[in-house]
Amino acid sequence: MTPLKLEFCGEWHEIQAGRVFTIGRESDLTIDDNPYLHRTFLTLSEDFGMWWLGNVGNLLSATVSDATGAVQAWLAPGAKLPIVFQTMHVMFSAGSTTYDFTIHAAEDYFNTSAAVVSSAGSTTILPVTLTSSQRLLVVALAENVLTRSVSGRGVIPSSAEAAARLGWNMTTFNRKLDNVCDKLDKIGVAGLRGGRGKLATNRRARLVEYAVATRLVGQDDLVLLDANAADGESSPSTPLPGSD
Repeated sequence: MTPLKLEFCGEWHEIQAGRVFTIGRESDLTIDDNPYLHRTFLTLSEDFGMWWLGNVGNLLSATVSDATGAVQAWLAPGAKLPIVFQTMHVMFSAGSTTYDFTIHAAEDYFNTSAAVVSSAGSTTILPVTLTSSQRLLVVALAENVLTRSVSGRGVIPSSAEAAARLGWNMTTFNRKLDNVCDKLDKIGVAGLRGGRGKLATNRRARLVEYAVATRLVGQDDLVLLDANAADGESSPSTPLPGSD
């Protein structure tokens, strides 16, 4: 089989068929010494004449998307996906840090320029309309990821840090975060709902992964943060109708 190529932090790795290439804290591709990251988290391997991305961790999940962001999948522990696009972006979070790398393959089995039908574990891009304040919230959470000059790693701010960046109080921030997550959950985006103990860092990180991977927000949206600061809106504690 034609080898795969993987790009991480500006470095390229070539993966040959006949062996399992590992990705993690202590692997063929050592991502970081982050203690929240599995020693071996993801694998790339060949089987049944195709390349596969597998999640061999037991806690972390990864967000996978094609080059256009037209299809997105959530790779849970124990799951694996065939690599069916020439370019696939992989994002995942460990603690407050988000990482990403890109897989380049020779074959392109699907064309995502048209609508894509959902399959198990994947989500097509459905019409998602964010209010101005919801978009501000997502951009504030994704700011560090979007401002990187080279892909690789970024930091997800705490709720308090993001609220301060926006000039909002915590009650407003949490309400709007709930609204955004509920909106995306209703169209089938996994990982945004759970028990009380699972709604802090994991939910924010998953929201950033999805928003960046599917191009829901991008670098062009960063100007909204400066515009918000310039407007001097200390807190949208009394939002206009429909602004949540």
